[in-house]
Amino acid sequence: MPALEYLTLLAREAAAVEFEGPLVAARAAGADPATLAELERARTLALQVRAVLESRRRRESELSALFQTAGDLASLTDVDEVLEAIVHRSRQLLHSDVAYLSLNSDDADDTYMRVTDGCTSALFREVRLPLGAGLGGLVAQTATPYATADYFADERFDHTDGIDSAVADEGLTSIVGVPLLLGRRVIGVLYAANRTVRPFGRADIALLGSFAAHAAVAIDNARLLSETQQALHDLRVASELLRARTVSVERAADAHDRLTAVVVQGGDVDDVAREVRAVLGGEVVMVDTGGAVLAATSSSPAPAGEAALLRRVADSSRTVTADGLCAAPVVAGAEQLGTLVLRREEPLDEADRRILERAALVTALVLLFRRGVADAEARLRGELLEDVLAAPDRDPMLRERARRVGADLDVPHAVVVAEIAGDRTRAAHAAVHLASGRRGLAAVHEGRLVVVLPRLEPRAAAALVSEEVGRAVGRPLTAGAAGPAAGAGAIAAARAEAGRCLDALLALGRTGEVAGAADLGFVGLVLGERSDVGAHVRAVLGPVLDYDAQRGTALLATLREYFAQGGSLGRTGAALHVHTNTVTQRLERVTQLLGEGWSAPGRQLEVQLAVRLHDLLRP
Repeated sequence: MPALEYLTLLAREAAAVEFEGPLVAARAAGADPATLAELERARTLALQVRAVLESRRRRESELSALFQTAGDLASLTDVDEVLEAIVHRSRQLLHSDVAYLSLNSDDADDTYMRVTDGCTSALFREVRLPLGAGLGGLVAQTATPYATADYFADERFDHTDGIDSAVADEGLTSIVGVPLLLGRRVIGVLYAANRTVRPFGRADIALLGSFAAHAAVAIDNARLLSETQQALHDLRVASELLRARTVSVERAADAHDRLTAVVVQGGDVDDVAREVRAVLGGEVVMVDTGGAVLAATSSSPAPAGEAALLRRVADSSRTVTADGLCAAPVVAGAEQLGTLVLRREEPLDEADRRILERAALVTALVLLFRRGVADAEARLRGELLEDVLAAPDRDPMLRERARRVGADLDVPHAVVVAEIAGDRTRAAHAAVHLASGRRGLAAVHEGRLVVVLPRLEPRAAAALVSEEVGRAVGRPLTAGAAGPAAGAGAIAAARAEAGRCLDALLALGRTGEVAGAADLGFVGLVLGERSDVGAHVRAVLGPVLDYDAQRGTALLATLREYFAQGGSLGRTGAALHVHTNTVTQRLERVTQLLGEGWSAPGRQLEVQLAVRLHDLLRP
């Protein structure tokens, strides 16, 4: 019986293709047309019954999944977990490629992507949909579900470049969106989407809408529970803060008293660091804007990460905290003077942080006071040096003024004149700082930096000025030196000589170098006020003179004749009555003694002049 065969197929949930079997077998057996027609009717009815059973099974499965999801959501308390469960279950229920959820902004007329499942595009995850734009924006604005089998071909939506680019980047084609409603208020949109054309039917929209309704309530419940838990937590924290408040107030009062005493008693940065350590514990370090340590309560090396922390403070001009470190900027108006760093393993609470910031403010006051004193002293020293250079004849008055700033004009001084390179103010401050620390004087005179340092050899003083001041402006200074000079008149004369040495260095293209008259060779003989010709001759010809004296040779005589004969080896040999090879050998010996470059044009002139001066100095 055909009905029995089809009932058997239905009972074992056979595939649809198997329902063709009885009809095919009957045709193969030569059944008459009436039998075949009856089998076809039976097959059609059986397939209809199978479709109904399949639909009911599917609906049962969907309802079971929906109830299971509602149960899962009811047990969740974290809002993020709720949202992730919503999106993941939506994708499972509709067997879609992608599912995602957007929430309406509280402070803007748009909806933003909160959670995605199955998405691969970063652009898609970051897109924001203005209300009314795109499918999602329209759902959020109208509180009505919308579905499309081909999003880009659907003219119902307001297509924008930003939204369409994100959808195309994700590769989506079919999209359905349903609103998440709390009463009449839309809080977001729940979506399912496929990367191929696959229309979403009414059953899909209804199922997703039912799920969205459960989800909206679950989201609100989770939000309320989270707010309740947060309120309880805040109450506990407030209670703990109230208990700790007394301790914090007392510690802040103690810090205030200590820091006030530092200012009133004229304390320094070291005193501030010690008081901060006494109140907050840990180790305290004060560094300037260049990273140099101005004060520290210990000699421990800087921990890893401190340099990066200092850069962050410098960039933001705000207090920055990291693991075991807290750094507060030391600022005066718009100027940053440095950073006060607290190294402490225990984290700082807000009260401790304010104490550190107040200590940074006190440090700024101390530094400004110290700068004011230094500026006043620098001004006095600068004015004194200007008067020494301009009117050296007022010795009695100048000596008394020098004594008041800790200087003694009667001791030997090295005088350095340097070209100001880069920031003129920074160079002047650096020179004054250098001179003050060595009981010297410094000033900008006639557009050049003049530094007078006691008890230093002139060239060493010039090198010191070039290096120290050059560090402040970013490159070594070109500097001329003279001295030693004792007394205002001698210092003024030495300044003139040092200036001429500087002019010579610049004319010779020796930028960044330092030199005195003795370092400039025969040029120094012309520039120097107190040129020592004999010392210059020995500086140039000393090895040759010593060689002749020790061995009884005639190297100097050979040089003299060689220059007289215009550098001709033949004529030199003839004049000395020796063979040309002998002349060559003697000049090779001179090369060994004076160096390979003695015969170069510039050096040869200096050697020739030294030979002539030697002859002039002989009795």
